[in-house]
Parts: sequence; C-alpha cells; structure tokens
Amino acid sequence: MHLTFLGAAGTVTGSKYLLECGGRKILLDCGLFQGYKQLRLRNWAGLPFAPADLDAVVLSHAHLDHSGYLPALVRDGFRGPVYATEASCELAAILLPDSGYLLEEEAEYANRRGYSKHQPALPLYTEADAERALAYLRPLPFNQRREIFPDIQLLLRPAGHILGAATVTIEAEGKTLVCSGDLGRQHDPIMLPPQPIQHADYLLVESTYGDRSHPATAVADVLAEVINRTVGRHGITVIPSFAVARAQLLMYYIYQLKQHGRIPQQLPVYINSPMASDVTALYQQFRHQHKLSESECEGMCRVAHIVRSVDESKRLNQTKEPAIIIAASGMATGGRVLHHLKAFAPNPRNTLLFSGFQAGGTRGALIVAGADSVRIHGQDVPINAEVVALEHLSAHADSNEILQWLTGFSTAPQQVFVIHGEPAAADALRRRISLELHWHATVPEHQQRVAL
Repeated sequence: MHLTFLGAAGTVTGSKYLLECGGRKILLDCGLFQGYKQLRLRNWAGLPFAPADLDAVVLSHAHLDHSGYLPALVRDGFRGPVYATEASCELAAILLPDSGYLLEEEAEYANRRGYSKHQPALPLYTEADAERALAYLRPLPFNQRREIFPDIQLLLRPAGHILGAATVTIEAEGKTLVCSGDLGRQHDPIMLPPQPIQHADYLLVESTYGDRSHPATAVADVLAEVINRTVGRHGITVIPSFAVARAQLLMYYIYQLKQHGRIPQQLPVYINSPMASDVTALYQQFRHQHKLSESECEGMCRVAHIVRSVDESKRLNQTKEPAIIIAASGMATGGRVLHHLKAFAPNPRNTLLFSGFQAGGTRGALIVAGADSVRIHGQDVPINAEVVALEHLSAHADSNEILQWLTGFSTAPQQVFVIHGEPAAADALRRRISLELHWHATVPEHQQRVAL
C-alpha cells in the first residue's frame, strides 16, 4: 500500500492524494491549486500518472480546492467512478460547470483586453468539460460501508464544514486509512460537528488553522458593527465570499441581525451569484445535515436579492446608496467580485469585508495584509476602502477543535500526516499532535510517496 501526496502538502490548496492498494489506484480528492502563481502552474503541469490508469476518485467535499480539477482529469482520459456524498454530488453539479464557465470567461476577457502574456489565453478547462465530468459522479450515503473494489471498502462519515462534507475511510490490505477532508467546527451556527472516529492505522488530517484559535468575539456583534460603521459613512460593504456555505452563513447572520433590529431593516443586500441561489435551495433539500429550522432556512433565503444577469451585476457598480454586496470568489481570485473591487475599493467610504481564510498569493491575502493596490484585469486598483478580516466566520476547525476531534480516536494511529495547511500552520499542528497526544506526526512534501 502506497500513498503519494500530489496536492495540499506544504500548502492549503490542490488537495490530491494517490492511494495504491489491492492493485488499484484511487485518488482521494481532485482539487485545484489556488493562490501563488507557482502553485497555480501545477494545474497545467498534469499528473505523474495517466488519468486513464486511475481506477476511482473519492471526493471529501465539493469545494473547488478539493473537486475543481475533476473536469481536466476526465478530459484527459479518466473514466472511472467518482464517489462522494449525495449533497456533494449536487453541489459539484453546480460548482464545476460554473468553474468552467468562469475560466472561459476570464480567458475571453484577457484576450479581449490584451493583458495576458499568452496568445491566446486559454481556460484550464471549459464548461463543457465540467458537464461531461458530472456523468462519473456516484453518490453514496453517509455511514454506509461500500465495497468499491474486491477487498477495498469505502466509508464516508459527516465532517461538518459544508453540506455533504465527509471524512474518508478506506479499508484495504488489512489496514485502515482515514482522510479528514476539511473538518467543521464544534459549534458552527449552521452545520453539525464532525462525527468522531475511533480507529485509523494511518491518518491524514487538515491543518488550515493548525496554528491558531478562532476569536471568541460573537460574530453577530462584529458583523453588525462593521455594517453599521459603513452605513454611517454612507458606504457599501463588499464581501468576497464562497458561494457554497460562506454565502449562506452570511445570509443567515444578516437575516438574524435584521430580525433583531441590529442593522437597518431596509438596507439592500445583494448576492451577486446565481449559483449561490441554487446552493441555498440545497439547504432545504438536505435539512437533516444542518441545524436550521424550516423557518430559518426560508428567512436566510429571503434576506438577499439574487443578482442573475451580467447587466444587473454591472449596474450594481453604479450603486450610490448604502448596501451589502456578497459576491464570489471568497479569496478574490476570480468571478464577479473582481468588478466590484474595481468599482468600490478606491473609495474610503466603503468596506471590503473578508470572511474567511485567504490562501497565500491570492488577492484576498494581499488586501488583508495591507496592500496599497492589487492588480485586477491588467490594471492596478488602489485599496482605499476600509479592510476587515473576519475570521470568526471560518467553516474550518481551529487548532483546539482539531485536537478535540483527534482525542476521539481510541488508539493512536501508526502515522499521522498533517496536510492542507500553510507551512507554519501544518508544523504547529504537527508539534501539538506530537507533544500533546504523543502520536507520530509528519508534514509530507509535495509528490512524496510513502509505503503504508
């Protein structure tokens, strides 16, 4: 049994782990690299195996840093099953075609404006590639062990984090391998906590927030303060947000703040993402996977106006009255939010509110770090608006919550691999696991291959 780390090793993006067992090749997660250019270039470099030789893919969840490379994998020859939970399959059917569409749109925009160094600029994959990839999705229910190949068992357990997110357990050759995927929080306002696991011979555990604890300040208090401060300046609050989970959490908090009169009842709220509307509907479909009541789901859905057309999105940039605009992407790497940043970031009356982890090298990370300007569509855009980083809204377990989940294991794994974190975060979590649990933990390197 061998494991090769092809992504999210020494970095927080591009989750991919090749498991070779029982004569089969199984890819755990199939994510896109985001952030620094040298990481994004890995998306174009291909994989160290022929996609046609791969037997199966297992997705922990549908976020693009875990699923977004799948269209390229299928385009390049993969024809096996892609196992994921039912909700993850539904989300992937929304996210992946949208990703292909945005990649095509960005390439076309770069060609039209002439700012790309490539002639012509090409998308990593297309919307059609993504649509074709969906045919290979095979939904599995939570907590039902499935023999996916002779003597190879797969079990998906709830991980919290977002709808459908799972921890992945593979049993083969007398060994048990567990991959945490992205772990949710113990007291998330919407999602249930990650389900405990008692045994693993080998464990891959995420470390996105492995070196810190989330602030204890009440999220609603901070959000209300920022919004009201911006309204007081007669400004606009622009929130770059992932369309999956983060947008819904923001809508839930804004709904609660309006219900309790803590922000102006008539303050317009726009979700500039047709995809977010489709995602929000899934919260009704998968009610058993989260804490919200039917009335809370409905209130969350009604609190914002969904911006669907490109023309309406452009008109938002002419907004003069106070408003809240939530738009993808969460780290300002692409999508409609870039046009809003160009329109609103130069004005000191406005606020740019970043609502989660910003991977190194992304525009979001640069802005949060205090950059005077960022480059968007070939031009430098000054950042004069107030910048607020609201880490309270993270859907990832922090260092203490990861340790709390790990203490659910009844026996120590033979080996723990600390993955999906920037170097400082991954090493900090490795140290805590070693010192506090006395387990053998390491941080694997990119493309490292280990025998299990």
